[in-house]
Amino acid sequence: MGACIDRYDRPHGLFCLDPPCFETEGYGVAFPFAENEKMAERLQSIAGRAIVGFNDHPEIRRVVAGLHIESVPIQRMVGSGKGVARRELIILG
Repeated sequence: MGACIDRYDRPHGLFCLDPPCFETEGYGVAFPFAENEKMAERLQSIAGRAIVGFNDHPEIRRVVAGLHIESVPIQRMVGSGKGVARRELIILG
C-alpha cells in the first residue's frame, strides 16, 4: 500500500483501499493490526484523497479518529445465503 501511495500521490489523486475486515478469518493473507495503524497515519498526510471501506469496529474507529468517518448499514451474506445486518465504515482521507 505504502509504495503505491508514495508513487502515485498527487493533489488530484484518489485512492480506494479495501483492507481485510478487522477480526475476521479466512482471507489467507496476514494483515496485522499494525498495518491498519500505518494506513491511517499515511492517509492523514497524502496530497490526494482516499476512500476506505472497513467493518465498523471500535478499534478501527480509534485508529482512524483523525479522518472523516461515516457508518452505513449493510447486509453481509453468510453461508446459508441469509443476510445479516451489519455496519460498514466509509473512511475519507
